Amino acid sequence: MDDYPLLDVFLTMMYLFLWVMWFFLLFKVITDIFRDHSMGGWAKAGWLVLVIVLPYLGVLIYMIARGRGMSGRDVKQAEDREAAFRQYVKQAAGPEGGGKAGSHVDDLAKLAELKDKGHLDQAEYERVKAKLLA
Repeated sequence: MDDYPLLDVFLTMMYLFLWVMWFFLLFKVITDIFRDHSMGGWAKAGWLVLVIVLPYLGVLIYMIARGRGMSGRDVKQAEDREAAFRQYVKQAAGPEGGGKAGSHVDDLAKLAELKDKGHLDQAEYERVKAKLLA
């Protein structure tokens, strides 16, 4: 270990970190090229060729020209995913989605409301409640 000083270890670790960050940035740009629906096929192909043939210059030009829209596309994708997840949960758990637990809870709440308003007496309430829970 004497022939590899501490400063060289530090520089090697820094170069490795920068190399990993470079690949992260390169893949981020490439995925953004494919994710952007406002660009046509030829524009995507041109950006991809530029980024692959001249990687450092291509990524730098892409970040300058289209970098502001990258965050907007990230936000839109996250909002779309969240909306799809909420729709799925609502469909799976809600009474119109066919979820049994949600419909029984709603039916019991409506039944209790009818009893509280005086539309059902205690015997009718117990009979319908037993039927719902069976």
